[in-house]
This record gives sequence, structure tokens and C-alpha cells, in this order.
Amino acid sequence: MRVVNEHQASKARLISTTADGFLLLAAEIGDWAGPLPRPSAARRRIPARIGRLTERLAARHNVLEVTAFRAAFRPPGEGARILRTAGVAPARFDFVVLVRVDSVAGVDTVRRDPAWLELAGLLEASARRTHIVAASSPARIADVDHGPGHWFLFNYFYGDAPGTVQDIWEYTAGWFQRKTALPNSVPMCPLPGEPADYTLINHASWPALRTFLPGLLFRPTFRSFVLANFAANNVAAQPIIYRRLP
Repeated sequence: MRVVNEHQASKARLISTTADGFLLLAAEIGDWAGPLPRPSAARRRIPARIGRLTERLAARHNVLEVTAFRAAFRPPGEGARILRTAGVAPARFDFVVLVRVDSVAGVDTVRRDPAWLELAGLLEASARRTHIVAASSPARIADVDHGPGHWFLFNYFYGDAPGTVQDIWEYTAGWFQRKTALPNSVPMCPLPGEPADYTLINHASWPALRTFLPGLLFRPTFRSFVLANFAANNVAAQPIIYRRLP
């Protein structure tokens, strides 16, 4: 791993890893106008159609949490060339459902649940593309707060060296802790045999837009340190900011 502008580097402050498992379903349903999701009838229909299914999943004995999200905007990212070279489709997912399970071993039982099968089928029928992956977490700053007023990040990383991707996440997450008061973050890595389009998917939240957006737009070190380190290590980073569905 190469660290650019090492004088600005400081790894994230982490707590112990979690034994929880994760099941993520991301769907690309509508178009984008630059960084913003374009309004569409298909997008408007989705929340009402998936609500009862997420409630059924949340009632399972081994499910700790089910949260659904809709995209708000895409901040600056890095790595379009890397994705093209690897033949990986860019992440343009405007809906995400995240299921947190009480163990990695329990993910398969959730995957066989009729509510999950119906949910996956509904979104696959509505979407031009979906990404479904079971994952574990190799590190965490803190569990993500899914408060209804929060702003949520899913950052879809791709790199051909998983260890390097995780190391770069630790350094760039440290920047976000210092510069945007990032309170939590849980990166997720695909389990063996799962789709590996994205080497690591980072999930995090902030309580207010003002705590992080100015840093992305106006802090020079966001580009000179965060984006520069992704580029120097051949890591594609595709962040999308979401709001929680009711």
C-alpha cells in the first residue's frame, strides 16, 4: 500500500469487530441527472411495495435490524478507469435494503425466508440492475445509527487487492473522523463465494448534512488525501448518500 501525503495520515479509531452477518440488496431502478437521482414513477412506487416485506423480515428471531434507503445524491468519487479495466459496472444504486443478522452463519436462513425471496424478486423485476451480497465486517468505528433524520453513506469500493482496500479504508476513515466528525462506520466484505463486484462496501451515517458535506466540497485535503490515496492504490470508490425510508 502506498500512502500519499503521509503527513496528513492517521488511521481510524476502531472498536472490536462484530460477529453480525449482513445481507445487502442494492437496486438501480431510475436514471441519474449528474449527482442527483432523476424523479420517476418507478422510484415513487417502491417504498410502499417493500414496507410490509421489510417488516416481516424484521420479525425473524435472528434478524437484528432491517433498514431500507433511497438515494439522495452522489458525492465525488474516484476510479472510473479502474472499473472499466476490470469490467465492473459503476454503482448507481438508488435503493438499498440492509439486513443485519445476529451471526454470519444465520445469513443463509434469512436468504431462504419467503419475505426475502419476495423482496428480492420485486426489486429485481423493477430494476435494470441489482447487487445482492452476503457479508461480514472486518472492522468498525461503531455500529451505524439508523436514526430517521440521519444521512447515510454506502461507498462501493473496488480493488484487486482486498487487504489494500481495507487498509486504505482505515486511513480515509480516519480523515473523515477528523474532518467531518464521522461517528460510526461498518465496512462489509463479501463472504466466500459471494459476488465480488465490490471488494468492500462501507456503511456509515451522520446526524446532519452540515457535518460532512462542506468537507467534501470545500476541504482541499478531501481531494489531495482521500481521493489521491484511492487513485494511488488503484482503488475505485463510489460513494452514494441515502435517506432512510419510513
